Formats: sequence, C-alpha cells, structure tokens
Amino acid sequence: MTETHVPANSLDAVAVAIQQSSNQCFGCSASNPQGLHLTFSLDSADPNRITSTSIVNLTRLHEGPPGHIHGGIIATLLDEAMGKLNLPLGVIAMTRNMEVDYLRPSPLHTSLTLVGTHVRRDGRKLYHRAELMHPDGTVLARAKGLFLVIDPPLFRTAMAKMNQ
Repeated sequence: MTETHVPANSLDAVAVAIQQSSNQCFGCSASNPQGLHLTFSLDSADPNRITSTSIVNLTRLHEGPPGHIHGGIIATLLDEAMGKLNLPLGVIAMTRNMEVDYLRPSPLHTSLTLVGTHVRRDGRKLYHRAELMHPDGTVLARAKGLFLVIDPPLFRTAMAKMNQ
C-alpha cells in the first residue's frame, strides 16, 4: 500500500521536535560552527512530488581530491536533501539505507544545486532520491534512500533520556 497523504499527526509538533533535537545538525544547523549550514526550500504543492532544494558552494574545508568535494561530504549533502523531505510529510524519520552513485567529480567553489524528491511511501517506509547538479545541469552524484518513520512518543522518550 502506497500512501501520499500527510499523516494525521500535527506538522507543527513534528517541526518543533525536529528543531529541538537537531539544533547542532552537521548538515543544516546554523549553530554548528563546523557544519555545512545548508538551507532548503521545500515544495509540497504536489503531494506526489515533494521536493527540497538547496544551493551549495563548498570550499577547501570540504576537499577530497584536489579541487573537488570529499565523497563523504557528498553523501552527507544527498542525505540532508532527502531527510528534509520528511518535514512536509509530517513525520520524524531516520535514514535506514542509502545508496550513492558518484557520477562525476564535484567541484569546489561552484554553486551546485542539491535536490531531494519524495518517491513514495509504504507504511513506515519512505523512499526518497536526491541529486547534486552542476550549474550546466550535469548530474554529479545521485542517491536513493530508505527512511523509517519514528513514532513521535518513542522519539520524545529517547530525547528526554538524552537530555537527563
């Protein structure tokens, strides 16, 4: 059974839980001095094609091969783009599995476009994909990911234990 609707739980409550739990997120937190400080625009006008988009311009701090982004950072970018799709779906979900294809070297000091797309939902399983693109439209890397929806009360209990 594939679901494309927003669940009955409150989107506002989920948004608050995510913000409170991820205020040091390496990918998107403005508070993490070593983080990537990614910002995303979300488009959920079509519930069958929810997208997240960010412009990324990384420096030598993120270098792998000379002049290019480290593969682990590319995987992080793709994971972040897919993870942001969970907010408009109204859920807290975590990456279960992710497969990355590195198609071409990803240059530093270049405004690259990062796009995540929701593919489908099957119960607790969310299937997303993401691409990192050069300004000329060339896809540099792509990923597909499986995210598992976390029950909000279980999430709150785990967060309360961490904050003790």
